Amino acid sequence: MHSIEEIRTIFTSYLQQETILREPKNLYEPNTYFLQIGGKRLRPCLLILATEIFGGKTEEALAAALAIEYFHNFTLIHDDVMDKAPVRRGFTTIHEKYNLNTAILSGDVLMIKACEYLAKVNPIYFKTIFDIYTQTAIEVCEGQQYDMDFENESIVSQDAYIEMIRLKTAVLLAAAMKIGAILGHAKQEDADLLYTYAENLGIAFQIQDDILDCYGAENLVGKQVGGDIIQNKKTLLLIYAIEQSKQNNDSTLSAILQNKSISDKEKVNAVLEIYDRYNTQKYAEEKRDKYVFDAQEALQKINLADNKKDILKQLISYLVMRAY
Repeated sequence: MHSIEEIRTIFTSYLQQETILREPKNLYEPNTYFLQIGGKRLRPCLLILATEIFGGKTEEALAAALAIEYFHNFTLIHDDVMDKAPVRRGFTTIHEKYNLNTAILSGDVLMIKACEYLAKVNPIYFKTIFDIYTQTAIEVCEGQQYDMDFENESIVSQDAYIEMIRLKTAVLLAAAMKIGAILGHAKQEDADLLYTYAENLGIAFQIQDDILDCYGAENLVGKQVGGDIIQNKKTLLLIYAIEQSKQNNDSTLSAILQNKSISDKEKVNAVLEIYDRYNTQKYAEEKRDKYVFDAQEALQKINLADNKKDILKQLISYLVMRAY
């Protein structure tokens, strides 16, 4: 078996070999730019890791891994458009560097290329894997719509938030690992348990991402710190702070969120002060840890040797317990 860093090197080499060098240049060059600015290649690496853990061959997972990476980057390009985000992974977003129409179309072609590469998997597993992929793609779109809807809703429950991030973030992580397990010839029960493990891990990952959006350093996080606050995104932190404000008859947060003239910097600082008032960061960390526990419980039930389970346990620290 390879380490996660070795898998990343293997996958990155494959990605570079498959770079889309076609005309028209203005369609494909933005994708090359976006894919080359990096990221952890988390989802494709976990797909390959799952294949290896169950005894499958690395090379048999590469095409599916690239399909997942293409789809993920398609969602990021379109998310940046919808969020009007200026920076992604520390680099200028496609719609800012090129233009809006180019970003939309370049994202579209990545999604189509994802289907092309998914069709390269072992034919024995194609129908099963494609069904997982299409269901996941639909759920990711549903999660993105909920995310946008929440920006205009004054009241969003914590349960609704968790369902949104499950759809928007966790299911793609879980699908990647389940597809990898299937390509590694895992039993259905074990593939399903790995999905549950990864789904809970994905929820914890997103909660941590939301925490880092407020408290992380921009050079480490790779995106604008406080961006969720600026966009009035209903993260767990904001939802909890709104609940606490109402319980304490505190209208400060509501006034800040409704203030159209406040600068972005002032807004972020003011909201963070309220978060500190209600120990919001600690609350979010406790919720994050609950989903980590659920992931660990699912992991214990998977029929794998202890040394392979240890690798999946280490993933929790690697993905969730990221430094601020």
